[in-house]
Amino acid sequence: MDVQEVEAQTWMAFLEGHPEAHVLQTAPWGDLKAGFGWRARRWLLIEHGEHRAGLQVLIRPLPLGLSILYVPKGPVGDWQRPEAFHALLTTLDRLAQETHAVWLRIEPDVMEGELQLDLTAFGFRPAPPIQPRRTILVSLEGEEEAILQAMHPKTRYNIRLAERKGVKVREARPEELPLFYQLLQRTAARDRFAIHTFDYYRAAYERFVPHLARLWLAFYEEEPIAALMAFAWGERTWYFYGASGDRHREKMPTYALQWTAIRWAKARGCRWYDLWGIPDEDPEVLEAQFATRRDGLWGVYRFKRGFGGRVVRWAGAFDRVYFPPLYRLVRRLGFA
Repeated sequence: MDVQEVEAQTWMAFLEGHPEAHVLQTAPWGDLKAGFGWRARRWLLIEHGEHRAGLQVLIRPLPLGLSILYVPKGPVGDWQRPEAFHALLTTLDRLAQETHAVWLRIEPDVMEGELQLDLTAFGFRPAPPIQPRRTILVSLEGEEEAILQAMHPKTRYNIRLAERKGVKVREARPEELPLFYQLLQRTAARDRFAIHTFDYYRAAYERFVPHLARLWLAFYEEEPIAALMAFAWGERTWYFYGASGDRHREKMPTYALQWTAIRWAKARGCRWYDLWGIPDEDPEVLEAQFATRRDGLWGVYRFKRGFGGRVVRWAGAFDRVYFPPLYRLVRRLGFA
């Protein structure tokens, strides 16, 4: 059993054999983050001449020559055997020594209850997740009509209403990225959430579109009124970014956009459409409070639940701490 560092091309060839992998483990995602304060490195576990598992780790430099290590939605492959994980972890420990890492955070792409390893036995502790802990997965099995029938009747109605009202959806051209960002800025101001810079979304577009992502704009009479950007790898598509203006919201452009993204995901062979983030509450609480709550992710939950699917909760994040006093200090300063 050996662990070797690999370049992006070799890493992506490995991921081709793992349609269950998360898009955050792809080389384009690592390249995207590398343009905004991180570095990406990748390792493969080789056993009996075969690539059995691997991971992409992001390195965030801190002042004084320190760093943070982060494995988003990884490792990938057959990593949950103790001996395999120990080999990967040994490599990460060496990287931590090399980069003076204060801690290593991993956030496996494993549903709650399906994590076979006891990570605390490897020196990890539960940590606040960076990615959404809970989401809705919409099944793309069956014909399009079956997917529609699994939705809430009001959602089906709104999808068709958008068409009747004259909403048109098409793929955005590169020169239309500022339109998307303007809509995103308006949405962020209205709903009070933080967004990245324009350069970040432009870099995401350039690295992922057209092969692993699409950006759509919804128009009414030539006026851009909403937008959606979805990413895909293997058997899943993720709805990462959505935006809408203040005008013509009654024409339901966001529903038209979601249906466009779902149809695209199905056409490319995906099995699941991930609505990416809802309040981290039990299903009973979600159903009891969605009509009255508007704080946090509650506002989008009411919208997302209409598309059907099932609520799932991920295993969460785990930290391996190398410098405990600095760990507490850096986290208090808001670095993670």
